[in-house]
Amino acid sequence: MTLQINLNSDLGEAFGAWPMGDDEAMLDLVATANIACGFHAGDPLVMTRTVRAALAKGVGIGAHPGYPDLQGFGRRPMTLSAEEIEAIIVYQVGALAGIAGACGGRVGHVKPHGALNNLAAVDHDAALAVARAVARSAGAAGGGLVLLAPAGSAMVAAGRALGLTVAEEVYADRAYDDDANLVPRSHPRAMIGDAAEAAANVLRMVKAGTLRSINGKEIACRVQSVSVHGDDPDAVALARSLRGGLAAAGVAVVPLAAMV
Repeated sequence: MTLQINLNSDLGEAFGAWPMGDDEAMLDLVATANIACGFHAGDPLVMTRTVRAALAKGVGIGAHPGYPDLQGFGRRPMTLSAEEIEAIIVYQVGALAGIAGACGGRVGHVKPHGALNNLAAVDHDAALAVARAVARSAGAAGGGLVLLAPAGSAMVAAGRALGLTVAEEVYADRAYDDDANLVPRSHPRAMIGDAAEAAANVLRMVKAGTLRSINGKEIACRVQSVSVHGDDPDAVALARSLRGGLAAAGVAVVPLAAMV
């Protein structure tokens, strides 16, 4: 039986006069796009253009909501109540759902961004707030939404507790600690820039179901989707190498819906 995996990237993260990443090139390599919704990055025109480009290339569309923090790109912690977290996610998903509908498409999943994603991966109350927001947003999106969450995280448990369809993801270009959480970006080895190393890590996770921490610890994980950050200067080269490595190993890249 052919192994399958979804490949996703965070896109639409330009805004105003500020470009970010090569979305057109990335859309040729991934099966799923997580589109910024205006809070950490993105704006209505960028969102529209990214949705249209994804639809033209048959790439699945998802909302990528984050903290209201353009200056920090949503990667700085914020102190928000569970009610506020729920509200900002519903707001952002609704915005992208409206644009997607106007372009003839629909939002199929939600993946929190940056510091919000990191918090909800380990904090029970934040995870439940995210899950509630995804459940409440299904109507605006025109159907059920998949919650794309870090493998083995509190968000996975919260989503399943609320009856959501959950897909578990890992990062191709990030290092993990011994608790299977992302190493903080302040760490000098937080990012994996070597394409061969990233491809080898992903193949291990996909084929053996284990991730290797920065200290060499082997941790069991379930992998349904692999993410590549779209804002890194070498993101497209890494994604291209990863796609080639998966193909050479007989692993097919499929839509997110095929993995849940």
